[in-house]
Amino acid sequence: MKRVNISSGAKWEDIVGYSRAVKIGNIVEVSGTTAVVDGKVIGIKEAYAQTKAVIQKIETVLKQAGATMNDVVRTRMFVTDITRWEEYSRAHSEYFKDIKPTTSIIEVKALIDPDMLIEMEATAIISE
Repeated sequence: MKRVNISSGAKWEDIVGYSRAVKIGNIVEVSGTTAVVDGKVIGIKEAYAQTKAVIQKIETVLKQAGATMNDVVRTRMFVTDITRWEEYSRAHSEYFKDIKPTTSIIEVKALIDPDMLIEMEATAIISE
C-alpha cells in the first residue's frame, strides 16, 4: 500500500520527526493537534473554544487526505484539566454526535505550551 505523509509546514515536523497525518491505503492517522493557528493558541483558558479549533484543524487535514469526519473511527483527547470534561465533550459532540467514534479523555500533567488545554488525535478509515 502506498504511504502518503501530509505536512502542515510547521517547523516542529522536522525538529521532532513527524507528519501532520499519514495515510496508508484507506487509513488516516492524524497526529496530536492543538489549538495553535499562526503560532498563537486560540481560546486561551477556554476549553470549549480550543476543542472546536482542534477539531476544525483535524477536519482540514482529513480533507487533504481524502477523508471526511464521517470516516473518523477514533479520537483521543489529552487534556490538562479533566474537571472541564463537559466543555471538551460539548465541542466534541457538536461534530461527532451522529458519527460516534470511539474516544478517550485522558488527563495529562501538561502540554508543550501552558496555554494549551487539549491535544487531540484522530483515526479515520475511508469508506469504500
